[in-house]
Amino acid sequence: MKRKKGTFINILLIIGVLLLLYPPTANPIKVFAYKILSFTPFVRAESDQTQLENYQWQLKRVSDNKLLNLEETKGKVVLVNLWATWCPPCVAEMPSLQALYTDYKDKVDFLFVSNEKNEKVFPFMQKNNYSFEVYNPVTEIPDELYSRSIPATYLISRKGKIVIEKKGAADWNSTTVRNTIDKLLSEKP
Repeated sequence: MKRKKGTFINILLIIGVLLLLYPPTANPIKVFAYKILSFTPFVRAESDQTQLENYQWQLKRVSDNKLLNLEETKGKVVLVNLWATWCPPCVAEMPSLQALYTDYKDKVDFLFVSNEKNEKVFPFMQKNNYSFEVYNPVTEIPDELYSRSIPATYLISRKGKIVIEKKGAADWNSTTVRNTIDKLLSEKP
């Protein structure tokens, strides 16, 4: 009896590994796991907040190729998200970012930045019913926003302070994030 139980567990482990190695099943499993493991991002203490010094970052909106310079967001609350469609943690946190965008799109500048071409981004956006705009970088990203990994998300105050810096998946549609944004919106630039 004990041997049969061990064999059964081994078979389940092998099936699990095979499912994780097979691309059509691997990504949905990984996305599900990241959603479960995503927590609210940490809000930095004021003394630990980095000042964004360089606002010279040109982006191109994927939908119409309109150029935007980060300089245009000075004095506003900004959320920058670096992501890709092939990245399971990026995909996992997108529903929470969409919910935040839906409620704050008229008050916060959202910059969803991807290096991917339109042929990848548009189908992903349509399939998931996402309504936010996506941008491609045209010039080098400011050092304060540079990340070797994605997703990387930054919440920037009107004064240019990076209040939240999160690398990896997070639950952005949380009370903590919403309260932080509300507080930042109430502050004068």
